Amino acid sequence: MRKRNSYRIKAGNLKNLKIIEETLSDPADNEVTIEVYSIGLNFADLFAIWGLYSATPKGEFVPGLEFSGVVVAVGKDVKQIKINDRVMGVTRFGAYTTHLNIDHRYVIPLPEGWSFPEGAGFLVQMLTAYYGLINLGNLQQNQTVLIHSGAGGVGLFANKIAKKYNAFTIGTVGSASKVDFLKKAGYDKVIVRGDDFKEKLKASLSGRDLNIVMECIGGKIFMAGYSAMAPMGRMIVYGSARYASPGDKPNYLKMMYQFFTRPKIDPQKMIENNKGIFGFNLIWLYDQVELMHQILNEVQQLKIEKPYIGNQFDFENLKDAMKLFQSGKTIGKVVVNVKK
Repeated sequence: MRKRNSYRIKAGNLKNLKIIEETLSDPADNEVTIEVYSIGLNFADLFAIWGLYSATPKGEFVPGLEFSGVVVAVGKDVKQIKINDRVMGVTRFGAYTTHLNIDHRYVIPLPEGWSFPEGAGFLVQMLTAYYGLINLGNLQQNQTVLIHSGAGGVGLFANKIAKKYNAFTIGTVGSASKVDFLKKAGYDKVIVRGDDFKEKLKASLSGRDLNIVMECIGGKIFMAGYSAMAPMGRMIVYGSARYASPGDKPNYLKMMYQFFTRPKIDPQKMIENNKGIFGFNLIWLYDQVELMHQILNEVQQLKIEKPYIGNQFDFENLKDAMKLFQSGKTIGKVVVNVKK
């Protein structure tokens, strides 16, 4: 038994997120106890805090999907992991804390030379980008890929993966201030999303077929990307950022309008146009632990570089980190450091 400090909330309002001292039990036979050093923030965290995520636990819960840290205890059936190992991992909520118990299968070694913040900024984004592009998108050599939120954690990894396949990549951002960063990151074309997005996308394609769209925006942007896709094109929907907004709680009126005006695709037209849409929720992949490890092994073969950490906050300032994350002004990963 050990004491820990955790952020707990009953979903609804970010203001209700409080640090609580509580007791953590010893790890079960197949678990390890992690002293958390860094936590990675994700949009799923925000939607869970607001109560808008279908997988949100009932009652009070500890948010957070990914972490890095040091192993401080192991269950009696755990053989591959040792005390003092530096690790990173994913959890189905529970990462906003100083210590956690988790099934050892969801913990992997922190790569040599990586910092704890880098470890906390890798798994969720990489798994999302890889599963979307490769398992669902069936990415092939020299195809063309449209990547929304191109400066975010998933977007940056999606571009790195696509470039391993010699893909032509088009990244989109919501602000012109991010354009130079995307160009340096290796995107072939960069679009600032706006009312003229459809025209900008056509110009960026320059006659190329659009084969895959990594979609996380929704609305008119969704429809423009879907319309531009070539026959046999695949759209991978892994989020809907337009529902997010600054503030401690959701803007329900705006969300209702967006919900009732959301894009609607006719399945018959999908057949006629030879296009496909895949919806993807990382929580589903969490339950497929063997597939998750298979993906990570394949990623290792690609030799993808460490993540870009754009902003770091102390544990006590986690709510400030979340508010910056909501603003849409961040680049790369936002990480909260529990211990330095």
